[in-house]
Amino acid sequence: MSDNSSAATRPTTLVLDFWCDLQCPDCRTALDDLRALRARYGDRLEVRLRHFPLEKNKYAFATAQAAEEAGEQGQGWPYVEAVLGRVEELGRKGEAFLVEVARELGLDAEEFDTALIDGRHILIVDADQAEGKALGVTGTPTYVIGGERLDGGKSQEGLRERIEEIADRLLAEQQG
Repeated sequence: MSDNSSAATRPTTLVLDFWCDLQCPDCRTALDDLRALRARYGDRLEVRLRHFPLEKNKYAFATAQAAEEAGEQGQGWPYVEAVLGRVEELGRKGEAFLVEVARELGLDAEEFDTALIDGRHILIVDADQAEGKALGVTGTPTYVIGGERLDGGKSQEGLRERIEEIADRLLAEQQG
């Protein structure tokens, strides 16, 4: 049963799934679009990081697990942005870089190191990747909004505008 009296005061929220490999330079480029979308829609758009580690990237699975640990410690998006902003450094330094970034953000670096060793977040990463494959995700970045998949793995040109079109349409439909 729904309470229509509170529906008018409750903000409408759309979900944008951002399928990402945190070792992917194209995902770093996508951050500018995500920032612009957040600025435009504010609380009406929830951007969810979904892990899609690519086999070609040696540290992709570890990085996804590290992002989950950062989320557990309350710094998920800052960690994601810090790692993507220095993706080349990740390629050079490996897993030690993941702990280094955690330390720089004031996170519990020892717990980070332990989480990478014990694999406590691997099931989340595996589940995201399996869901992505089921949805037809083949590369990163890929977005899903309103049931529509938008692949940015080959080109990100025009994707933000397409996401905005879909979001505007969905919000208008929800407003009635």
